[in-house]
Amino acid sequence: MAEINQGTDTPVEINVPAKPGLEGLEAKFTQNWAAHSTYAFDENTTREQVYSIDTPPPTASGSLHVGHMFSYTQTDVIARYQRMKGKNVFYPLGWDDNGLPTERRVQNYYGVLCDPAVPYDPDFTAPEKPAKNQRDWPRISRQNFIELCEILAVEDEKVFEQLFTTLGLSVDWSRTYRTIDAHSRKVSQLAFLNDLASGDAYMAEAPTMWDVTFRTAVAQAELEDKERPGAYHRISFHRENGEKVWIETTRPELLPSCVALVAHPDDERYQPLFGTKVTSPLFGVEVEIKAHPLAQPDKGAGIAMICTFGDTTDVTWWRELQLDTRALIGRDGRFSSETPEWITSEEGRERYARMAGATVFTAQKTVVEMLVETGEMEGEPKTITHPVKFYEKGDKPLEIVASRQWYIRNGGRDADRRDALVARGQQMTWHPAFMRSRYENWVEGLNGDWLISRQRFFGVPFPVWYALDAEGEPDYDSPLLPTEDMLPVDPASQAAPGFTEDQRGVPGGFIADPDVLDTWATSSLTPQIATGWAVDEKLHEVTFPMDLRPQGHDIIRTWLFSTVVRSNSLENTVPWTNTALSGWILDPDRKKMSKSKGNVVVPNDVLEKYGSDAVRYWAASAKLGADTAYDEAQMKIGRRLAIKLLNASKFVLGLGATADSVLTSPEQASAVINELDLSLLARLNTLVESASQAFENYEYARALQISETFFWHFTDDFVELIKDRAYGNVGEDQQASVLTALATTLDAMLRLFAPFLPFVTDEIWSWWRAGSVHRAPWPTTEGYAGLAAEADAEVLPTVATALSGLRKAKSEAQVKQRTEVESAVITARAADVARLSTGLNDLKAAGNARHITLVEGEGELSVSDVILVEDAE
Repeated sequence: MAEINQGTDTPVEINVPAKPGLEGLEAKFTQNWAAHSTYAFDENTTREQVYSIDTPPPTASGSLHVGHMFSYTQTDVIARYQRMKGKNVFYPLGWDDNGLPTERRVQNYYGVLCDPAVPYDPDFTAPEKPAKNQRDWPRISRQNFIELCEILAVEDEKVFEQLFTTLGLSVDWSRTYRTIDAHSRKVSQLAFLNDLASGDAYMAEAPTMWDVTFRTAVAQAELEDKERPGAYHRISFHRENGEKVWIETTRPELLPSCVALVAHPDDERYQPLFGTKVTSPLFGVEVEIKAHPLAQPDKGAGIAMICTFGDTTDVTWWRELQLDTRALIGRDGRFSSETPEWITSEEGRERYARMAGATVFTAQKTVVEMLVETGEMEGEPKTITHPVKFYEKGDKPLEIVASRQWYIRNGGRDADRRDALVARGQQMTWHPAFMRSRYENWVEGLNGDWLISRQRFFGVPFPVWYALDAEGEPDYDSPLLPTEDMLPVDPASQAAPGFTEDQRGVPGGFIADPDVLDTWATSSLTPQIATGWAVDEKLHEVTFPMDLRPQGHDIIRTWLFSTVVRSNSLENTVPWTNTALSGWILDPDRKKMSKSKGNVVVPNDVLEKYGSDAVRYWAASAKLGADTAYDEAQMKIGRRLAIKLLNASKFVLGLGATADSVLTSPEQASAVINELDLSLLARLNTLVESASQAFENYEYARALQISETFFWHFTDDFVELIKDRAYGNVGEDQQASVLTALATTLDAMLRLFAPFLPFVTDEIWSWWRAGSVHRAPWPTTEGYAGLAAEADAEVLPTVATALSGLRKAKSEAQVKQRTEVESAVITARAADVARLSTGLNDLKAAGNARHITLVEGEGELSVSDVILVEDAE
């Protein structure tokens, strides 16, 4: 691998600005890092040298919000640490422009509609401005639409890239992709074809969750329960002997789709009825009474009607009890306009005619009216509130329709595969660890395979055609497939292999599969897309399986799980070895920030107000998996820390500390002769080891917290105590000792803070070192670990406590801190008295004290009998 430490340890002439500040650092170093390719990935490498990150591709057509700063900063902190540890960090970034948000943005921006049936026009240009009425918008081919998407995406992505570079993300900007670009479409289609060949993908006619607004199938992972008002209607079915069997249902409109009644096998009320038949009200259709353990004796009447299909339980009953299919609701959300063949009585057919072609809402109203007319409903409906399934982006309840769709096997109908996918989750390290249970609970609760068909125009088309027989009927059992060199392909505008375009749609010819792949079916391949799977095998070998997938905890069931499914089927491995789950950003009322709630914060405002390092400090202060309140007070603390780092570094370098003073090997250890300096190095040794271990555990927030705590003690205590020696008032050896401690500590602190505060640390680094701190190694203790082992780490805090006592006495006397102390008594345990003795000269100099008496005693260290010299003025 090529050298990645770009001369960072080469001493240079110290050049500290007269008035250091934070303003302008983002622009300065963003340009500098780009010019020097500071974060570029080196392909001349081995897998062991690489740290590979599957960065979440943001939806560039969406609006920016503070959540982007939060989660992407946390990933960047990890990337920067790994780079300083010597890893060749593979840190690409994609843009998710394959989906409904992009489709809507493009069509509204240009005033066009995507229609795959329209031929590609290489000379097409979009209207200068959209027509006022959508019916006047031109319909364009899918390829023309994608080209417009890519044009608009460039502008959208510039906004995101500006935010991310201002924020200091150390992404390799030469490695970007779009989930709708030609490369991603090829990978997505090739992956589907591979899964199809291995039997991991298949087509089936099956009950499908359907959104009538978006006119598309919906996968289980996209479902959302919403509480909605409803009502139980008590309805009578009829036995042959005239007895009534009462059921209670919230969906009386599904009566014409009823295929059976069902009760629990242990319910004594209905055991005598199992296997007998009853006739449905209104439509006179005979159905059998079945037993099944999913029936709930305490719900409604304890006996339910099974319809095809009212809900997912109906689907389970239908499948396990091997019932007929009597689906009547179509993809448009309306009942079939034709009376079904199973309704045979004249009265039943007349009644169905009254609801034929109606929406679900109207059909329910009509059926209830007919039940009241015929006396088949007892009493008034009982109002309830109950959970109803919705598409997560939809605003109308989902229906279940029977349709031909493509699926990928995900363990929902295969126990062995389900166990294998649970095992894949166990092969990854989860940060935080408890998140793994969310993954396992989702996998174990699946009740069907992954539906990947979407009835949309925009997206990655299925690379499939179907031959038409002599009657023009498609042969779904033997799909026509492209060769790999044809990919990416759009079957709607390209003829099937072995056919010509004039054979499209005619008997003996072919048709294209009309659907597109679910956006998650492509997003689930981000490891393959980013690492060059099936395109650049050398790159793939050194970057896959990836080391880290960072993402939000709310999409474990979608993005994370689907990615595991694809890597398991395509490459027989996990997609990454670690997954880091970010929490949500909460508003001051502890509610999740979201665009729909109108409580989001625009990132640019806070970046301009506090600076990027301050915003990064806030984001990195939150541990993985924790929901975190948006808190500008934390940003103020981060800004204060960055300013203090500037000023403290200026002071240390102004005293004469240089790169040559930094302890890098044990041979230099003899320079440190003062116990207070040795104590500082002992504490620094502990800090570096603890911060390193925290990072290895992905506990970056702890690494920041302990580094910050050390830094404030360093500036408030040590720097105040050693000024007299640092100025050379106690001799050259003592001055050399303290300058060595100061330089070594400053060097380590810049490296420790570099992942969190990249701009200010690189600014300070440039004052006294060559290159960038971000290509410098992570701090080690090799130069002073031996000293630290023999030093007393408690000397510094003990002497600092005594100095605090002297200062408190002056504050209480309401005199200036520079006021001289004639004498004071410090009482402490014997061990602390010994420690105070070693630092007494520094204590007296810092406290401006003439005489200090040390007394052994019990209890906590105390300062007493402080006599101040009266001010001569």
